[in-house]
Amino acid sequence: MNTLYQSNIRSLPLLGRGKVRENYALGSDKLLIVTSDRLSAFDVIMAEPIPGKGCVLNAMANFWFAKLADIVPNHLTGIAPESVVAAAEIDQVRERAVVARRLTPIPVEAVVRGYLAGSGWKDYQASGSICGVSLPPDLRNAERLPEPIFTPASKAEMGQHDENISFIEMAGRIGPDLAEKVRAVSLALYRRASEYAASRGILIADTKFEFGLDPEGALVLMDEVLTADSSRFWPADRYAVGSNPPSFDKQFVRDYLESVPGWGKTAPPPPLPPEIIERTAQKYRDALAALVD
Repeated sequence: MNTLYQSNIRSLPLLGRGKVRENYALGSDKLLIVTSDRLSAFDVIMAEPIPGKGCVLNAMANFWFAKLADIVPNHLTGIAPESVVAAAEIDQVRERAVVARRLTPIPVEAVVRGYLAGSGWKDYQASGSICGVSLPPDLRNAERLPEPIFTPASKAEMGQHDENISFIEMAGRIGPDLAEKVRAVSLALYRRASEYAASRGILIADTKFEFGLDPEGALVLMDEVLTADSSRFWPADRYAVGSNPPSFDKQFVRDYLESVPGWGKTAPPPPLPPEIIERTAQKYRDALAALVD
């Protein structure tokens, strides 16, 4: 796998750069989305790439888009990325890009939690609920919830933190009918994915989905789906209630950064040692290998 910190496609207009992806215009109705090897933690982009990470994320997302296509349409067009760029740019898109439909994004992240973890665990400790969803008392860290819950978040600008919001607030922002549909589809996606992942020895503690609307107003799954960047994956054979299970995601990097004295979780980030980079790259590869034949 080639390493790509930032794409530089000159044959198409650049629309924007995110934490990990670059979007290029392909006519007025399609996008070329390139997944780089950048990694962000605490909303700060690390200075070093994680070799092959973008290719792994792209393969993982495409796997899930195909597996879940009967639940909700997705943004993929099936057009080969190599066919829409100049010959000299093919190496930048091979195995790490998709041609997608251009949609109107819904400005809310659709988060589904099946286990208590991360910010959800912190919120539960403080209030006994997450995003206004009341939970039974005396649950422990990493404990499986009685039922998966939908806990939306507002989408923040680059470099800012997403903010957990209640379903009522989400409905006020995008309308009650659309909010209900997003919630129902998100829970259906999570249930299908978590059942499959469990059969492969992986627990999906939580994940986030992003949706858009097509020109006819239909709901479409977009961006990435159930990757190691957008989800918290735990190996089932190392799961234990009451502690933070090891994960296949970038929590490994977060844990390292938390150990760096004096860093205030703002740019510039501390450098990542070579062993942290390699172990992180391996975790991404392991997650893909565990999920996909």
